[in-house]
Amino acid sequence: MNSLYVKERAHELGFEACGVARAHRVDDEAVLRYAHWLAQERHGCMEWATRHIDLRDNPQGLLPGAQSVIVVAMNYYPSRFQPQDAPQFAYYAYGRDYHEVVKRRLWLLAADIERMAPCQTRCCVDSAPLRERYWAWQAGLGFIGLNNALILPGRGSYYFLGVILTTLQLEPDAPCYLSCGECRACLRACPAGALTGEGAVDARRCLSCLTIEHRGELPQWVEGVLGNRVFGCDECQKCCPHNRHARPTNVPEFQPSDEFLSLTYQRLAQMDQAEFSRLFSHSAVKRAKLAGLQRNLALCTPRLSGEE
Repeated sequence: MNSLYVKERAHELGFEACGVARAHRVDDEAVLRYAHWLAQERHGCMEWATRHIDLRDNPQGLLPGAQSVIVVAMNYYPSRFQPQDAPQFAYYAYGRDYHEVVKRRLWLLAADIERMAPCQTRCCVDSAPLRERYWAWQAGLGFIGLNNALILPGRGSYYFLGVILTTLQLEPDAPCYLSCGECRACLRACPAGALTGEGAVDARRCLSCLTIEHRGELPQWVEGVLGNRVFGCDECQKCCPHNRHARPTNVPEFQPSDEFLSLTYQRLAQMDQAEFSRLFSHSAVKRAKLAGLQRNLALCTPRLSGEE
């Protein structure tokens, strides 16, 4: 069993990139940067970010005896888009919930690895206290941009990440040491000024965090910058030069349905729980719940005049 086999099999399963890092404690700089982010309360409503710090700092706590961290990336950039005057959803929510899609393929890859070599594995898709972007950088997939997204050189940032921890020792890849350089396009484009300029995000001002994670009423200032976004925000990615040549995904599950693309303000405003559950039962949108979606929609009501 070697890294080349793992990468070839990952590609067969629909992952566009795959890299390997040696499992070790996160470096001191990253640990201090995260602690500083928490100390400034920039995690906002995301209380889960304050838990299991020891596991975030060392993946061997998630899988005792872990020797390697395998990181994969799957493209989600859509080939069809909502009308620009429709209530907007972030691109990552256009299709089926990435937790389901990525994890299903990740399990297949992990099963192949265990079948080929005596080892243990653990699959993680944005559900374990693991620094996915850090390990993607360590595994050579890309670098963490000023918008805090992982940027794959030549491919952009519209990618979901998945991680397999394994007790198998694989040849590691070299970290990616590229950077955003002097570009500040994302800082200028962020509607709410959530980007700090240090590669971090102030979740208290991030429209993605507020429209998806925040429970209860939104701060009053949000109405002035929300525009027609009802779920998430892609502005810091849309303006990124690395995404100018983003290619549509080939993953069938990430293709939006005609019903989704035709959603209007009126239909969302009148939607009941049964319809919400039917339409979004296998979608990342369920994270916001119907109440959260309609709360966000209420701040976009001036656009109702142009609807049906």
